[in-house]
Amino acid sequence: MHEEAIIVFSHLRWSFVYQRPQQLLARMAERRRVIFFEEPVLDPEVAPFLECSNPAQGVMVCRPHTPVQRPGYHDEQISCLVPLLEELLREERLERYLAWFYTPMALPLAAPLKPRLVVYDCMDELSGFLDAPKELAERERALLKWADLVFTGGPSLYRAKQRHHARVYCFPSSVDAAHFGLACDPTIEHENQRPLPRPRLGYFGVLDERLNLPLLDALATSHTEWQIVMVGPVLKIAPETLPQRENISYYGQQQYAELPRFVAGWDVCLIPFALNDATRFISPTKILEYMAAEKPVVSTPITDVAEPYGDIVFIGDDIASFIAGCEGALALPRAKQREMVQAMRAVVAGTSWDGTVRAMEELLTATWPPIR
Repeated sequence: MHEEAIIVFSHLRWSFVYQRPQQLLARMAERRRVIFFEEPVLDPEVAPFLECSNPAQGVMVCRPHTPVQRPGYHDEQISCLVPLLEELLREERLERYLAWFYTPMALPLAAPLKPRLVVYDCMDELSGFLDAPKELAERERALLKWADLVFTGGPSLYRAKQRHHARVYCFPSSVDAAHFGLACDPTIEHENQRPLPRPRLGYFGVLDERLNLPLLDALATSHTEWQIVMVGPVLKIAPETLPQRENISYYGQQQYAELPRFVAGWDVCLIPFALNDATRFISPTKILEYMAAEKPVVSTPITDVAEPYGDIVFIGDDIASFIAGCEGALALPRAKQREMVQAMRAVVAGTSWDGTVRAMEELLTATWPPIR
């Protein structure tokens, strides 16, 4: 039996885009067992059950199957989910654990729990997302009262949350520099992308309400010789709303291991986010991943990109200046490119997921001293 465990409640699936939760928890699993409890999936023909898997060493992913049609951690799901969670605690003999929340919507599930420590890792302002549940704000207030520690995914979120809790710590998303540094080698380029002509301007990430679709369309029509490469799953928006142009290619969701192979064949990396409620506090992990690949970056003026990195990346305040930024990125003189790469290397050298986990572990240990 493991002495310590982390029971995680997430709105994101482990098998979805590999990002902050997986980066942090896969590393934390080296010291503590991680139980990753997902949102339920609809299974109308059977009694509720947990589908469990072990996608990484020390990590158990638990996916509830229930006959309830309401999605997510809806109130109607709780009566199915709590017994499953109680059974899991018994079967896995989970006695000494902390509760780790990515979504306040899971708070009612915590009724049977007796965690020694409660952590809220607030990686996004979920209330600003499309179709956010109306109960979200109220549940977040309750979670902030209960939590021992609050982590935020970037400085904008930190500023928004720090007045609501005495122990809020800013842990901006970091980077696996060795993984994305592979993209510096053009020979590893993904075979599906190789037939595309150059230049190529690329984006990887979720394709959802955060994207500025008119900007994407204008980018493609302004320079029909540019190839726009979009890598990632479509979520919460109708696929037919995505701009369809001969020079825009959609590759869908790719495995984390494949991402450097796409970036290796790009001339410019894009962050074409809209400025809306969903992006107001966003701190995109991809900015550092692009930097590790040492590619020029063009972004809209997202606060957590423009403030710290506005002197390294091209910032386009509107469609015209974004396109101009792409033109500038493609025409960078060699000396300027060397300066940009040096600046990017300095940023990337200053952060790592390993370092983030070490700092988080120090706080966990100070708040929850281990048994001697």
